Amino acid sequence: MTPEELAEVGLQVRVEGAVATVTLDRPEVRNAQTPAMWRALAGVGEGLVADDAVRVVVVRGAGTTFSAGLDRAMLDPASSAAGVETVADLLRGSDEEISSTIDDYQRGFTWLRDPSFVSIAAVQGYAVGAGFQLALSCDLRVLTDDAQLCMKESALGLVPDLTGTKPLVEAVGYARALEICATARMVGAEEAVRIGLALTAVPTDQLAVTVTHLVESLTAPMPGAVRETKALLQTAAALPLDEQCRLEREAQGRRFREVAAAMQQ
Repeated sequence: MTPEELAEVGLQVRVEGAVATVTLDRPEVRNAQTPAMWRALAGVGEGLVADDAVRVVVVRGAGTTFSAGLDRAMLDPASSAAGVETVADLLRGSDEEISSTIDDYQRGFTWLRDPSFVSIAAVQGYAVGAGFQLALSCDLRVLTDDAQLCMKESALGLVPDLTGTKPLVEAVGYARALEICATARMVGAEEAVRIGLALTAVPTDQLAVTVTHLVESLTAPMPGAVRETKALLQTAAALPLDEQCRLEREAQGRRFREVAAAMQQ
């Protein structure tokens, strides 16, 4: 997509060397998300996954809020312009069509888990509902100390469906994840760090420099080492020990060969 097309759905994408920055750019509605944005994010992801030069992806929100979640106008087609896709449109489809459409939306989130790069959510202010799930899609989260996270879906009679349930359980465990989702309560920055949802919480004026230092640390090792390590850690909890050990051996063999080749250059 062109920068102009991305801007129409409230996105900015900037690639500088090994670092791509994806910005939700609808500050007038606290970066509320839409189906068009999710579809565009999926396309952005395809491009960044295919770009071997990109080693880190930073996701951020313009203004003072990461994302307030779903744009409420998307629940009421009468309040949207003609031809604009809304979440309410799902009701017109069969169960299979609803599932297929949500699968399309989910692709705007799942690419952030690809082993080809490390993804970082730089969260300022609120990350609610879809905003929280977008942050959870990233490998790492850095918060401002006034950040507030919330899985709001249950308060609307819905469930989290934008791929947030798995990383939430992985981060905080089943019981805490259930409590956070079912109560739809706010999780402050200090608690988020304490229970493992975020790496750190810093004053707002230190967010950018903190993320920059993290990016520098992640891009210091050889690219293959970080990519292989991310892939190994993603399978570690689910696989039996012998299978995980096999993957470690195979990955290390590839690393030895690449390191040896680099030393000979």
